[in-house]
Amino acid sequence: MSIIESNLDEKRSFSPREDHTKDANFTKKDLLRLTKQFKNNRNKTWSDLAKSNILWDKSFNDVISGKAPFYKWFSDGKLNVSKNCVDRHISKNKSAIIHISENNKRKVLSYSDLYIYINKFSYALRKLGLTSGDRVIIYMPTIPESIVAMLSCARLGLIHSVVFAGFSSIALRDRIIDCKAKAIITVDAYMRSGKIINSKEIVDDAIKVDCEFVDNVIVYENHDALSSKKTKDVLWSEILPREEKYIDPVSMSSDELLFILYTSGSTGKPKGIMHTSGGYLLNCIITNKWVFDLKDQDIFWCTADIGWITGHSYVVYGPLACGATILIYDGAPLYPHSNRFWEIIQENNVSIFYTAPTALRTLMKVGENDPSNYNLESLRILGTVGEPINPKAWMWYFETVGKSLCPIVDTWWQTETGANMIAPIPSINSLIPGTCTKPLPGIDVAIVDINGEELRDPNQGGDLVIRQPWPSMLAGIWGDKDRYVETYWSKYSSKYYVTGDTARYDEDGNIWIMGRSDDVVNVSGHRLGTMEIESALVSHRLVAEAAVVSYKHEIKGEAIQAFISLKQSSKNKSELADDLRQWVSLKIGSIAKPERISFSDSLPKTRSGKIMRRLLRNLARGEDITSDTSTLENESIIEQLKKIV
Repeated sequence: MSIIESNLDEKRSFSPREDHTKDANFTKKDLLRLTKQFKNNRNKTWSDLAKSNILWDKSFNDVISGKAPFYKWFSDGKLNVSKNCVDRHISKNKSAIIHISENNKRKVLSYSDLYIYINKFSYALRKLGLTSGDRVIIYMPTIPESIVAMLSCARLGLIHSVVFAGFSSIALRDRIIDCKAKAIITVDAYMRSGKIINSKEIVDDAIKVDCEFVDNVIVYENHDALSSKKTKDVLWSEILPREEKYIDPVSMSSDELLFILYTSGSTGKPKGIMHTSGGYLLNCIITNKWVFDLKDQDIFWCTADIGWITGHSYVVYGPLACGATILIYDGAPLYPHSNRFWEIIQENNVSIFYTAPTALRTLMKVGENDPSNYNLESLRILGTVGEPINPKAWMWYFETVGKSLCPIVDTWWQTETGANMIAPIPSINSLIPGTCTKPLPGIDVAIVDINGEELRDPNQGGDLVIRQPWPSMLAGIWGDKDRYVETYWSKYSSKYYVTGDTARYDEDGNIWIMGRSDDVVNVSGHRLGTMEIESALVSHRLVAEAAVVSYKHEIKGEAIQAFISLKQSSKNKSELADDLRQWVSLKIGSIAKPERISFSDSLPKTRSGKIMRRLLRNLARGEDITSDTSTLENESIIEQLKKIV
């Protein structure tokens, strides 16, 4: 048996407050009842949840069908996701979307406004000849019109693929070609950090070669920056009818595709993750209700771009299906000043705030005490997503942003899982900085060794797997069944869904994510997870961010290299490196001390904020970088890092 060692010891714990238990959507009694029901009859329990949370056009009999790994959920049932998100809430006299632009303009759409807008744009799409099953690329910033585009596609049965608006023309072209998109919806331009980004020019460049199947490029006039029209261009304002229209929502089978969302592969082209309608929507709804305790009066701000799965599930589909009010911000987090987030929360009475640990560490770096200058009393729930949050950042978030009053829901999930899988329920779970706590009801996870045998003892790290299928699971990879099986199921002979993450249990059964399985380092026979070493480094008073990778070592087999970004410049880097090695030795043990430490202004991150450790591993090992770098926030950082390794 080969396990990953753990020496991180975190004892701080925060019990649920009474004000989070008395009016909670999901109580301890509900958890005990549901846990028992899942144990006795999983299929019936999923069926009951689906029938009570989704508006079905035609109910279903089959809960789950198909064989591993090609499962289908509620396949004989029919529904429309757009109808679930908007039509059933139009009687509510409330806001659906609050939009804040980078120049602080505020626009509010009610559910009735959103309903009218979606119907008009659905009419326009249909007039262009788009029909159910056609693929549509949405290449837009996070503005109301991008949400209208998503929900209009869902209304018509069009398969949308949202591409992050910051991607290059090459990255965009790859995705257009892979799904053979019939139409592209974009904007002329948008502002980011005070600069104009010409999206339409990027689209034009993307479709110059090998994209003859694209019939139309629909351009929303977002910034009056369109200099000329191309042959395939149609303007949003020209095709949108002036009068109100009503378009019947297409009644779709539950297992029909809702969207394709591309993720970067370690090698080769991006993977087109497919999500279907009914099962995906169910997990989105119940996790918004359980994890975020989402209520009718809440204003929910998830800072994710709609180009990521978090934007799909916790900006658009989940909250709107619950009839909630969402806030979207179309701007840079530090522009025009570093307090932009706190200003928006204060001015708009945000009650639920969901962001990435990377964003939190950046905000700590530029202004650790700044939240104290703003009235953040409206906040009720705080959340994190994207990667494990280190205890130091967790405590700052809890104490400085939440004033020790707001529970933090540290959520683990993936593009592939569709929705939260492991997360605290604020009315039930005690919170410990750095752990995502327990799996949600119905989610059957395990931690296994390299032979696939379950590890039950505390502090034994292994592969995190999901043993039973769940409704929002990916339906496959677009156009590549073999890659789907090989990537996610083959390691343990299709017995488990393999997440690619490593994890361990603590003494209370909480799950701690230890890093990606390909990031595990093997030093002198000791297998160590990178997250714990990084967490120890970041807890040092001078360190803003850290990433740890391994490289070949003649004596130890593998040694550790740390890439460090500092809160402030240091004149004596050699002395600081020695100090950091001793710090890690004190926090974890001498075996975890980095052999090499490199300092840089920043680290290579995706535009969603994740550190791209595989690129750092290539650099540390002196290897050529062959993996997909199209999602990098700043590609020039690679050249800077090459000079210091």
